[in-house]
Amino acid sequence: MADVVVAGAAGRMGSRLVAILPEAKDLRLVAALEAPGHPAQGRDAGEVSGVGRVDVPISADAETALTRDRVLIEFSVPAATLAHLRLVARQGARAVIGTTGFTPAEREEIAGLAKQAAIMISPNMSVGVNVAFRVLRDMAKMLGDDYDVEISEVHHRFKKDAPSGTALGMAEAVAEALGRDLQKTAVYGRQGLAGERTRKEIGIMSLRSGDVVGEHTVSFGALGERLELTHRAQSRDTFARGALRAAGFISSAPPGLYSMQNVLGLA
Repeated sequence: MADVVVAGAAGRMGSRLVAILPEAKDLRLVAALEAPGHPAQGRDAGEVSGVGRVDVPISADAETALTRDRVLIEFSVPAATLAHLRLVARQGARAVIGTTGFTPAEREEIAGLAKQAAIMISPNMSVGVNVAFRVLRDMAKMLGDDYDVEISEVHHRFKKDAPSGTALGMAEAVAEALGRDLQKTAVYGRQGLAGERTRKEIGIMSLRSGDVVGEHTVSFGALGERLELTHRAQSRDTFARGALRAAGFISSAPPGLYSMQNVLGLA
């Protein structure tokens, strides 16, 4: 039985993790965290998530919560996640991270922390999306440079980062398969007289609308045909269940940096 700490327990993802965690028979909720001064502090995490009392109060005391071998699950913002990961590494805990929007320097720091602790980080915890990452590599290799690659993503109006971490993950998978440097070939939206599309650019477009949980489409277009792969998330529970599956995996993993591809046996 692995002990789980949910950070951002009163948020959209954190509350769903608290709600469905009892489905995982090998995991148990032992602590719930929120930012200092959050109005949910002191309240029962289960009551906040709408599933009734679970006798785990929401706290801001991460240092007390993140003890050895406990598994942190966090979907929040980079600054808070990094602060928690430093504690994870120092105190011998473990982590499953769904936070997106890290800078290259922050990602480098996380890689360093993973030398001391088992950390699983993924821009998307959905099993379907992670299968898509694998399939996209195969599609890109088979289609090659004759097909234009365009990626579009749609999320709810509250999402702070753009493009989504999932869209970037898809772009990275395609770029790697085609031997391209995404930093040089990515085009984030077009406006005005942008000129004719270059053969090797990878277009990435972001839309924000209403309460869309998440939609991603990768289009491979040639003269005469277009092949598309689309994933639509209809509930945040998809991501929560993937995160719980990852928590079971990371609970016994040695120190290192892992992805959902490792969790699913695809890497």
